[in-house]
Amino acid sequence: MDTPTPINKSQKLHNVCYDIRGPVLDHAKRLEDEGQRILKLNIGNPAPFGFEAPEEILQDVMRNLPTAQGYCDSKGLYSARKAIMQECQRKRIPGVGIEDIFIGNGVSELIVMAMQALINDGDEVLIPAPDYPLWTAATNLSGGRAVHYRCDEQADWAPDMDDIRAKLTSHTKAIVLINPNNPTGAVYPPEVVRELLEIARQHNLVVFSDEIYDKILYDEVEHVSTGALAGDDQLVVTMNGLSKSYRCAGFRSGWMILSGNVAKQRAADFIQGLNMLASMRLCANVPAQHAIQTALGGYQSINDLILPGGRLKAQRDITVEKLNAIPGVSCTTPKGALYAFPRLDPKMHPIVDDQKMVLDLLLQEKILLVQGTAFNWPEPDHVRIVTLPWADQLGDAIERFGRFLSRYRQ
Repeated sequence: MDTPTPINKSQKLHNVCYDIRGPVLDHAKRLEDEGQRILKLNIGNPAPFGFEAPEEILQDVMRNLPTAQGYCDSKGLYSARKAIMQECQRKRIPGVGIEDIFIGNGVSELIVMAMQALINDGDEVLIPAPDYPLWTAATNLSGGRAVHYRCDEQADWAPDMDDIRAKLTSHTKAIVLINPNNPTGAVYPPEVVRELLEIARQHNLVVFSDEIYDKILYDEVEHVSTGALAGDDQLVVTMNGLSKSYRCAGFRSGWMILSGNVAKQRAADFIQGLNMLASMRLCANVPAQHAIQTALGGYQSINDLILPGGRLKAQRDITVEKLNAIPGVSCTTPKGALYAFPRLDPKMHPIVDDQKMVLDLLLQEKILLVQGTAFNWPEPDHVRIVTLPWADQLGDAIERFGRFLSRYRQ
């Protein structure tokens, strides 16, 4: 009998990777199956660390369950989209109507949908390095090519505009901005966003603005939405949702907003593509959409966590303090989000394979981090640390990381 032909994955997946839940996590699961406890600092999942959704959001979802059993409009519930439209008005994003809003099963689904609707084979998308790797994966999966522009650690991780200009080609179709940034925690001031928008305007690029952390801000930093700074002739696609600011990660409820009235007329065919893809998946999770109106219109409990004395700020502070106390490690202070992205000085810590380093840390200390190259950072000299555990637990974990580094050699 002939040997059966192997069943291989699609070749479209050859350039797709998402190491936040990658091979090292598989080792962590194996250790957990053996009964060992792992401190998972690899993913921004608030619930396991005691960050629960506000009670009024849960109540609204439960009370609406009897009427949430059927499909809804492919773009989402009218009441939820109306609340998002009013949030756009609050954030001064002009010209956003009900039909300019798409609700998805988390921002992740919408990122993939937007790339599939826009990208042809060979098109290029400018994506920050470091990035949230789903942007790169979705671009590659759609047949495009992710081109990474450098963010400058010495300038609070701001985009390097000269590097962006150098990487523009006739194939460049769009540019991605992640603000507040994952993994660095940078929050870009308006003048930085305006400069990036001007480059995009000059080269007729669609601007994708990932703003899922827009309410998780420290040290009185303000976030200004990209859509509020763009001209009416620029198409800005803004992504946001309930996962982080409202601690509803498992609800999978996110939204995508199209702004720029003149640009939307020019983008009618692209928008038709978005409508087609939204219809093909019928609709997003209906019960979770009932959380949106209450979340956006109710008491913003996230403020209690990010202000002085708040738990998230305390955890951010201890993370930065403990990392900078490790010889050969430096960490730019995150101004937002739930992460730190420290640098390991290659002279003191000459890491060649950062994924192996993260695996060795897991095996020796039972701490799970993500290597910097998983975020498309080109050198093996960074890691991302999630700042969600209690401050004392974080402080202890980072001290153990420091002791690990002091004896670790590759």
